[in-house]
Amino acid sequence: MPAAVLWLTGCVVETSGPVHYEHSSFDRGQVETLRLNLVMGAGKLRIGSGTEKLLRADFGYNVPAWKPTINFQNNNGQASMTISQPETHHVNVGHAEYTWDLALNRDVPLDLSLRFGAGEAKLDLGSLPVRGVRVDMGVGQVDMDLRGAPKQDYDVSINGGVGQATVRLPDDVGIVADAHGGIGEVHASGLHKDAGGRYVNEAYGTSKVTIHVTVNGGIGEIRLIAD
Repeated sequence: MPAAVLWLTGCVVETSGPVHYEHSSFDRGQVETLRLNLVMGAGKLRIGSGTEKLLRADFGYNVPAWKPTINFQNNNGQASMTISQPETHHVNVGHAEYTWDLALNRDVPLDLSLRFGAGEAKLDLGSLPVRGVRVDMGVGQVDMDLRGAPKQDYDVSINGGVGQATVRLPDDVGIVADAHGGIGEVHASGLHKDAGGRYVNEAYGTSKVTIHVTVNGGIGEIRLIAD
């Protein structure tokens, strides 16, 4: 693939080529819980369920330097996996394509951390046994669907960014949402503000399970939909 070294900046210019497709999967084995860390600079990300594996991943990319890296460790059933878009000094010329499509096991409790720079992320998490979610976003759009039947309380944190975040929430468990600093607009459906300025639903305070959503600064628009 053509490349030229820019001696003054230390950058390498690469021309986008054909899309490479790769598949990876990890057996569940003796894994009891999974902490999944995702680092994507720019692209399209989808997370869902529907595999008997611990994780099944399909990647597509047309800049070779962006080939995802995967690091997996299992410590007595407490597994940790990091999937990253490599940090490079390559400057891409042409149309870049970068996609991750991940499917997770519905029986393995999940802690998810996502650092997302730009693009689109669709997170269908409602059928997964979520224990916690953290999203640090830049420019782009994040759609998170948490509708399901959670068995325990958990926290969702969405931080930074100048894009749009939509969070769909179940209406039959308690919901409490806090939004702080730098939020452009907050649209809430199926929730109302309490005396403390938090967004809550009718089940909050009576349900055995509560989802706590915190949105911190820099979001251009946040949509909270409980249905």
